[in-house]
Amino acid sequence: MKQWFYKVFHFSSAIQRRLSKRITITGRVILLCLFLSGVFGDYTQGMAYQIFSFLLCLVAIEIGFSLVFRLRYSATRHLPRFASVGMPLKYRITIHNQTPKSQTALKLWEEFADPRPSLSEFLAIAEPNESKRNAFDRAVGYFRWQWAIARNLGAIAKAIDLPSLQPNSQIEVVYEILPTQRGLIRLAGLTIARPSPFGLFHACKTLGLPQTISILPKLYQLPPMQIAGSRRYQSGGVALSSSVGDSEEFRALRDYRAGDSLRSIHWKSWAKTGKPIVKEEQDEFFVRYALILDTFQPEIYSEIFEEAIAVAASFAYEVQTQESLLDLMFVGTESYCFTFGRGLSHTDRMLEIIASVRPCQDKSFEAIVPSIVERISLLSGCICVFLTWDEERKNLIRYLQSMQIFTLVLIVANDANQFKIDELASDRLTDFRILTLGNIQAELLQR
Repeated sequence: MKQWFYKVFHFSSAIQRRLSKRITITGRVILLCLFLSGVFGDYTQGMAYQIFSFLLCLVAIEIGFSLVFRLRYSATRHLPRFASVGMPLKYRITIHNQTPKSQTALKLWEEFADPRPSLSEFLAIAEPNESKRNAFDRAVGYFRWQWAIARNLGAIAKAIDLPSLQPNSQIEVVYEILPTQRGLIRLAGLTIARPSPFGLFHACKTLGLPQTISILPKLYQLPPMQIAGSRRYQSGGVALSSSVGDSEEFRALRDYRAGDSLRSIHWKSWAKTGKPIVKEEQDEFFVRYALILDTFQPEIYSEIFEEAIAVAASFAYEVQTQESLLDLMFVGTESYCFTFGRGLSHTDRMLEIIASVRPCQDKSFEAIVPSIVERISLLSGCICVFLTWDEERKNLIRYLQSMQIFTLVLIVANDANQFKIDELASDRLTDFRILTLGNIQAELLQR
């Protein structure tokens, strides 16, 4: 049944998308009155006939005016590279009137790429709390469709009034959208509209102008980081801390000694002095954390997963401001580990990676364990952001405790009493917190 309703929604949404911005609220009221007078009017009465005829003529005149709009224009958006969920995004748009006439009473709005979900997406993604709807709503899927449309749009935008466009001149305006979802916002074009004489319809000109904006996850405010952990030796120093290697940080030059590696010879100094000189290097010790992001869930979308992304991004951003390294670990199509901090990568790049994370539906939690085991000797502490609390995750925490790794465990849940933290919580090396939907900010700030 949902497949049949999907076709209806798909077709009707295309029509609604074309007409919703071109017919004003007043125009919709007039069209409704025209329809009612045509269907229910008694034409034996002269008044009903006159009302219908008047409205029909009015609508015909307005449609005629709305079809005559000879504006030619070009436009340029000045977009930032990033924006954040929940934070209003303002950017400049330069509009050039390419006609020899002044244009007044204009409106401008953004056109987004087609937000309609595919059939497979519509069938696979359930609206949050859809199970609480009645059987008819679940069978039809209208609210699921509306939610999927809003999710794919990723932002809320409203039309703005433009100042007068002088002949062959340009103006600059500030437009604002509100990002609602992490990921990419796809802008398709800009539409300039002029109202008809009686304000029933808009005459529109749309300029194709495809661009994208990366939307970073929302960030929670965190208390000062108090994750314990001592400095650890990092093979290769800061520059090579994110890869495998044996090089170290340069300290000084000295004479060659028997047994020194040929790789450490400083050839320029040998050429100057006439005797072999080697580079003396030193080991580096500093704090390094692992941020383990749980991506394992069967659903394509869930509020718990989105909040876990936001929590992970908040801790990653906080660690980036400190003199430490951070290994971001998660599993998507494969196991990933990205190292940030101490000049290795920019904060925006880290948040962009987190914003692109998708649920892993075809692997178990154990898929992330080898990456953790491989780097365990380098870690001072771990931050684990979990979607649930089961035996596989318990085994990981037991392993971290056995390796004397200080660990902060954050479990995102619907209910604070959903999971029982057992004997693992008594270990001095581990701090457990359950973060409930709708109350995450307050719980993060609790000591």
